[in-house]
Amino acid sequence: MISFSVALVALVLGYLIYGKFIERIFVPDDRQTPAVTMADGVDYIVMPNWKVFMIQFLNIAGTGPIFGAIMGAWYGPAAYFWIVLGCIFAGAVHDFFSGMLSVRHGGANLPELVGDYLGTTAKKVLLFFSVFLLIMVGVVFVYSPALILKDFCFDTLIWVLIIFAYYVFATMLPIDKLIGKFYPVFAFALLFMAVALMVVLFVKMPDLPELWGSLEAANHNTPAAVLGTESFFVKNPLFPCLFITVACGAISGFHATQSPLMARCIKSEKMGRPIFYGAMITEGLVALIWATVSAYFFYNGGWRDVLDANAVNDFLAQVNAPDGRSLVQYFSAPNVVEKVCTGWLGIFGGILAVFGVVAAPITSGDTAFRSARLIIAEALHLDQKPIAKRCYIAFPMFMAAIGLLVWQMESPDGFNIIWQWFGWANQTLAVFTLWTITVFLVISKKNFWVSLIPALFMTTVVSTYLFISKQAFALDHTLAYVCGIICLLMASVWFFMWYRKINK
Repeated sequence: MISFSVALVALVLGYLIYGKFIERIFVPDDRQTPAVTMADGVDYIVMPNWKVFMIQFLNIAGTGPIFGAIMGAWYGPAAYFWIVLGCIFAGAVHDFFSGMLSVRHGGANLPELVGDYLGTTAKKVLLFFSVFLLIMVGVVFVYSPALILKDFCFDTLIWVLIIFAYYVFATMLPIDKLIGKFYPVFAFALLFMAVALMVVLFVKMPDLPELWGSLEAANHNTPAAVLGTESFFVKNPLFPCLFITVACGAISGFHATQSPLMARCIKSEKMGRPIFYGAMITEGLVALIWATVSAYFFYNGGWRDVLDANAVNDFLAQVNAPDGRSLVQYFSAPNVVEKVCTGWLGIFGGILAVFGVVAAPITSGDTAFRSARLIIAEALHLDQKPIAKRCYIAFPMFMAAIGLLVWQMESPDGFNIIWQWFGWANQTLAVFTLWTITVFLVISKKNFWVSLIPALFMTTVVSTYLFISKQAFALDHTLAYVCGIICLLMASVWFFMWYRKINK
């Protein structure tokens, strides 16, 4: 718990100190924002700052800082390092600049910003890439909350239909009708869940893996063979898989598609740090709490504490069978969420907490479709005030999403395949955004190192993952690392050659 406590303090200090430093680089001023100058009553609407923050937080949260942190904690305290350092120096920087650049460019979407700074070719690539990612996000965030809700009532298909119907309305209606009214309530539920779990953690004070210790020393309640992390590490090495698995809690390209939604709703540029940088730090806190809960559940034998006797016996009865599953295989991230919330917080607290966990992906899913609609509309120069023109884009987009959703539900491993490619595409989108920010800072003669270092690191992560993943090239690990280093060197040489040329 010492490492967890230090990490909590580090995230808060990161917002207060490094966040202020980043704000001074950009220099927000008193110019009028797009919410004022381009108000249309649909997407460009001035909203209260507290409401904009809550919507931004809920938009970017999704299941990433929860499910990703739960799976990332299997790597042990290394997840703390990545959540804290990634959030402060990469993710929050990424979110702040992408949001503020959108404000300065009339609420422009990410492909437009990429086109302005990286060129027309990059814009065309990212236009397709971002729309495809957003549709994948919508599909993933239909299915994952349905998996949790089915344990309360109805079956998975019924919940998929209900959630998808909600997506259609939320995507088409003005942003202040559904999103502006209900999202702050959902955000409160998600924050309540995180704070309540943190309180229980400090009350229990479990003996968890520390940064200076070993996983074996902390794992005194579950045999290694039963835990199953060793075989997981062989297939998913810490680098680069940890940095793909824990995405939204550290850095996520998806956020750059969501920030323009709120860039069209803030009244003052000076609210950029609390809204964009602050929402990312808040998400990092949620990820940190869930990573700690996961460490307790798997390494400290917490699964014995939160499960009833029948569930414990069912797991132990199958673990030694020829086709038996280990602990990390048997209990998925949604299982951990449901069991811990209901086991620790009682019936009412558990329902509210699970409601927060369910609301996060649903609300990220609908804003993903909304962002995709706006990106396509911007590319086609279609005015989105008339509802008919919104339908021109939304109908084929939802048809494509339904096709992908049907394939996912019928394929035995469909969800896992889409999730893996979503994770890689998500971080690749962050690479595009970080390079866009870097070029902006260079052209503006500002401190570009704050985004260049994360850009080079994430370029290495996504390229190495592509070489090492069984879903892509599946190279030998050593060869994959060599290829990743080559990509890092190529990106470095490309940048500094361009930098030298532009300075001349």
